[in-house]
Amino acid sequence: MDRLLSRLERRFGKLAIDNLPMFIAGGMGIVFVLSMVRPAFVSLLELDPYAIRHGQVWRLVTYLFIPESTSLFWILISLYWVYWIGSTLEAQWGAFKLNAYYLIGMLGTTAAALITGMPQGNTYLNYSLLFAFATLLPDYEILLFLVLPIRMKWLGWLSFAYVAYEFVQGDWGTRGAIIAALANYLLFFSGHIAQVARGGAVQARQASRRAASVPPPSATANNVRACALCGATEANGADIRRCGCEKCKEASGGGTRELCLEHARNH
Repeated sequence: MDRLLSRLERRFGKLAIDNLPMFIAGGMGIVFVLSMVRPAFVSLLELDPYAIRHGQVWRLVTYLFIPESTSLFWILISLYWVYWIGSTLEAQWGAFKLNAYYLIGMLGTTAAALITGMPQGNTYLNYSLLFAFATLLPDYEILLFLVLPIRMKWLGWLSFAYVAYEFVQGDWGTRGAIIAALANYLLFFSGHIAQVARGGAVQARQASRRAASVPPPSATANNVRACALCGATEANGADIRRCGCEKCKEASGGGTRELCLEHARNH
C-alpha cells in the first residue's frame, strides 16, 4: 500500500489538502453553531441515499461536518480531539496519505449508505482516525477526561470494544459504516499488523530459547553442588560430577557444568 501511495503522491501530491483536520473540525464547529439556531439544519447534511438520489448531492460531503454532540462542553472537546488526532496523523504521514486515508473512508461510508439504504454520519469514519493513531503511536500517553492517564493503545482497544458492541447491537446501517471504517483501517495497516505479529513471534521464540538455556536454581550459593539440568543437589544424595564436554562448554560459555551422575552420562 505504501508503494502505491508513494507513486500516487508523486503524480497527484499537489492536489492534497493541507491541514485537512483543521477544515473538518472548523466545519463541525460551524454546523454546531447553525444547529443551535436551527436544530433541523443537521438533518439536511446527513448522508441520506434517498435524498441524494433526489438531487441533494451536497450530502456526499456535508455529513463529514456533523458534530458529535449537542453539548457546548463536549463539542469543544470533540473538535479539539478530531483536530489533534488528524494533525498528528498528518505530521506522521504527510498531507497526501492522510487525504487518501480519509477519502477512502468516505467512499466506504458512502458505499455503506447506498447498499443499506440508511443515512450515515461521520462517527465511525472518525473512529478510524483514532485506530490509526493508536497503531502508529501506541505508547503515547494522554489524560482521559483530563484526569486519567492512559496510553493510546489501550484507548484504541477500548474504542474497538465499543465499536464491536455497536456492530452487534446496531442495525445494518451501523454495521455497514463500521465495516467501511475497519476496512479502511485494515487496507492501510494490514502490513504493519503482520510485521508486528512476526516481530512478536520472533521475540517469543528468543525468550523461550533464553529460558531454556538458564539452568534451574541451584544451591551453589551455599557451597552445595547441584545439577545444572535438574537441580538435584549433593544434600539430597545426588552424585554431582563436573563435565567439560563440548556441549557443556557451549552451554556455560566456555567453562564446565556440574551435573548429576545420570545427566553426566546422558546429556
